[in-house]
Amino acid sequence: MINPLSQSHFPNTVLMELNGLKATEALARDLARLLIPGDFITLGGDLGAGKTAFARALLRVLADDPELEVPSPTFTLIQMYDTPVMPVVHADLYRIKDQSELEELGWEEAGPDSLLLIEWPDRLGDFLPADRLELSFSLSARNPDARQVAMRGYGRWAERLGRHVAVQHFLRLHGWSEAIRMPIQGDASTRAYERLKKPDQQAILMIAPRRPDGPPIRWGKPYSALAKLSESVHAFVAVAHGLREQGVSAPAILAADLEPGLLIVEDLGGQGIADSKGPIAERYGVATDLLAHLHHQTLPPRLPVAVGSAQKADDHVLPDYDLDALCIEVELLLDWYLPHHCQVSLGGASHNQFVALWRDVLTPLTQQSKTWTLRDYHSPNLLWLPEREGIKRIGVIDFQDAVLGHPAYDLVSLLQDARLLVSEDLELELLRRYLTARKSQDETFDMVEFMAAYAALGAQRATKILGIFIRLDRRDGKPDYLRHLPHLEVYLRRNLRHPSLGELSKWFQTTLPQLVWAQ
Repeated sequence: MINPLSQSHFPNTVLMELNGLKATEALARDLARLLIPGDFITLGGDLGAGKTAFARALLRVLADDPELEVPSPTFTLIQMYDTPVMPVVHADLYRIKDQSELEELGWEEAGPDSLLLIEWPDRLGDFLPADRLELSFSLSARNPDARQVAMRGYGRWAERLGRHVAVQHFLRLHGWSEAIRMPIQGDASTRAYERLKKPDQQAILMIAPRRPDGPPIRWGKPYSALAKLSESVHAFVAVAHGLREQGVSAPAILAADLEPGLLIVEDLGGQGIADSKGPIAERYGVATDLLAHLHHQTLPPRLPVAVGSAQKADDHVLPDYDLDALCIEVELLLDWYLPHHCQVSLGGASHNQFVALWRDVLTPLTQQSKTWTLRDYHSPNLLWLPEREGIKRIGVIDFQDAVLGHPAYDLVSLLQDARLLVSEDLELELLRRYLTARKSQDETFDMVEFMAAYAALGAQRATKILGIFIRLDRRDGKPDYLRHLPHLEVYLRRNLRHPSLGELSKWFQTTLPQLVWAQ
């Protein structure tokens, strides 16, 4: 485990002391969880300073073989390993006298997804990449059996190393440094999650650094600001507190360091509300009841950012899910789905008509009563807690982008789940369940008005996510989301059948007949 002696004023540099082989092996295990295919690691320092010992320890971790034979490549220059994690190229450039010799080594034969582990990197010259992690070993002046290591990240490695050190310090500070850490597959964001396990407790580590602003796309604002996406974990902490106050099973915040975006939260387990066969009707029913309960409450627009009994920051104010936010989202269809998936290029008139139609449809909804809209209230973020009772049987996560919006939005997120196909029969059954509950709570509840809003927001959400999933594939290299496109296309067709969406339906029929007329 990285336990720095000091951290320089450069956040990408860490100094530490390795007192013996076990400390070297611990560092190797620690760094191994950071590595991804294509990484470039350099090992510098004098002869006998510990470079090869560290390389051997790291290779054994990656190979999951503590007895792996790792000879020094001093004479062979290069050694290749096919580990379960990724291919590894281990090179020792001590005998390289001229950069021209590097071209003959052949490490590119291992492919661009290999980890390159290079001793004596000063021989690389112009071959040294901008993105790299540098480890420099030296003998300790205080302890002849110890080694000092300076780690420095360059390029994209600077942030990775700094974040890793911050996480280690955070875990140590809150008593989780000895926990087993198991990565959990995250969502479509840049957040990362790990399950922490101790003999008597487990929790979830959430690593969510502040969202950087993207390029301005309209009115001098980036997409995240226009779409009212949260910028930091402050929102998660505040909404978690608010949901728990309303009797909802949101994770308890066990520890927080808000500025770097580090949280340890209650582990709500791994049981979902769907399985390999699709939605589990009973669990979807309870998730529907939770929304009916929440939407009947008078909910505050301002929430404290509190950890335990102490308020840690200014209150979080839930932003308004306004017309501009709703409309900038549907334009993702024009920016990504049409040109990259349908090979359709729109003229200006058709583009402007699309935006105008959506503004006409959505304007009345933004003027109706609003509630907390969690935005991602669907199967990946809803957990089944059978040991609890009532609506507490649904655990809710991933709500940091909550806004003040129409209550139909979260219901359509659940009943038209983007990750799987909810049958129309089950959708109608759960709609009746929700409407009945709301009417029993409030005689003035207008079912007809709500159903028009449900169809409009269902069409808006399907339109938006069609664009998002293509963007995740083309821009972010995440093609797995493409398999969900058929679900969204089905949902869009369902919603466009509503009489209130007639003009919008005509636009889709004219522009994308293959989508809205498909069977």
